[in-house]
Amino acid sequence: MPVRLATMIRQLAFLIAALLFVPAASAQAPSVGDVQVALETGKGRIVIAVHKDKAPVTAANFLRYVDEKRLDGTAFYRGVGAPDYGFVQGGAQNDPKRVLPPIRHEPTSETGLTHDDGALSMARYAPGSATGDFFIVLGKMPGMDANPAAPGDNQGFAVFAHVTEGMDVVKAILAAPKSPTAGEGVMKGQMLEAPVTIVTARRVP
Repeated sequence: MPVRLATMIRQLAFLIAALLFVPAASAQAPSVGDVQVALETGKGRIVIAVHKDKAPVTAANFLRYVDEKRLDGTAFYRGVGAPDYGFVQGGAQNDPKRVLPPIRHEPTSETGLTHDDGALSMARYAPGSATGDFFIVLGKMPGMDANPAAPGDNQGFAVFAHVTEGMDVVKAILAAPKSPTAGEGVMKGQMLEAPVTIVTARRVP
């Protein structure tokens, strides 16, 4: 299958999943074993709880990007949905100076996590291709979870963290103007006209 067609199919899955949301109102509280990380963005601060105990492979990968400052100066560049549901996507965008080797896919059927309000999950193509791009969910999107009974690529996306503060910032990013011409395939019209910079990503107490 041509790479571009495969990419379009996978990105279409994002859109389908966005239609399966169940609205939710608030960010989650951190749990024991979580690592707190603050993303200072051009629209404000987002604090997340990284679930290193529940999603050890994916969490360790994200924390490596944080600790090595590989996310500093990257951006949220994509938004899909309406102000109260959808997702925003950001990260390294395949920058060869930033990306680390792909990691093993940790499906939600393995971790017990789910794509609920404020979930952070890894962007990917085929399972095992995730590197340094992630997205934040607004609303509940069970269609992004692994579904072993479904045909084809049924592994879903790998949740590894949840927002604990700053969902208003996430909503502001999602509501930002989109370019009518940027992006390819189903991503056309989803790219932010002015990407929102991730100034720094740091662990916090």
